[in-house]
Amino acid sequence: MGFQDIFKKNFIEKFTTEDITVLQILGVLCLVAVISVYIFGIYRLVTRKTFYSKNFNISIAALSLITAAIILAVQSNIVISLGMVGALSIVRFRTAIKDPMDLCFLFWAIAVGICCGAHMAEIAIILSLFMTILVFVLEKIPVGKAPMILVVNMNKMETELALIQIIKQYCKYFKIKSRSVRENNCNLVIEVRTKEEYEIVQSLEKIEGVKNVSLVSHDGEAVF
Repeated sequence: MGFQDIFKKNFIEKFTTEDITVLQILGVLCLVAVISVYIFGIYRLVTRKTFYSKNFNISIAALSLITAAIILAVQSNIVISLGMVGALSIVRFRTAIKDPMDLCFLFWAIAVGICCGAHMAEIAIILSLFMTILVFVLEKIPVGKAPMILVVNMNKMETELALIQIIKQYCKYFKIKSRSVRENNCNLVIEVRTKEEYEIVQSLEKIEGVKNVSLVSHDGEAVF
C-alpha cells in the first residue's frame, strides 16, 4: 500500500462509520451523567475549603459528558478524529490548579468520559468505587500536627528574654521565624509546638512590656 492509497476514497470509507444508534448514545450519556453527579457529590464532601467553587465542581461533572461525546464522535469516523486532534491541539487553558486534589478529580472525570465513550462502562464504575474508597481512607489517616504560630508585640526589647524563658516552660520546640523592630516596638513571630495553648497565652500576656499575644493554628491552607 502506497502513501497515495491513504487518501483514496475507498480506503477512508472502510473506517468512516460505525453503527452507533441514538439509543446507544443516550445510554452512554445518561450513564456518564449519573457517574458525574456522583463525582460532584464526592468532591463536595472531600473539599472543605472556605473558597469552595461550585462552578468548578459543575465543570468537573460536565467534563465527563464532553469527553464521552468526543470519544463517541472519534470512534465513529476517522476523518472526524483527525480533525478533532487538530482542533484540540490549539486549545490552551490558562486557569491554574491551586489544589492537587482538584487535578485528581479532573483526571477522574476525564477517565470516566473516555471509558464510557469507548463502551467500557465497567471500568468507569469500578474506577469510581476505588477512587471513593481511596480518597476517604487516605483522608482519615492521621498526620503530624503542624506547628502553631505565636505572634507577640512588645514595646521593650528587654522583654524578649523573659518571653523566651516562659516559652521554654510550655513548649518542647520553638523557633523564632521573624523579628521586626520599629521605634522601640518589637514584633516576634515564633513557631511553637505546645499542648497548653491557653496557659502559654495567659502567661505571656502578664509579662511587662507585652502589648499583644496571638497564637494561630494552621495546616497550610484555609479550612472551615
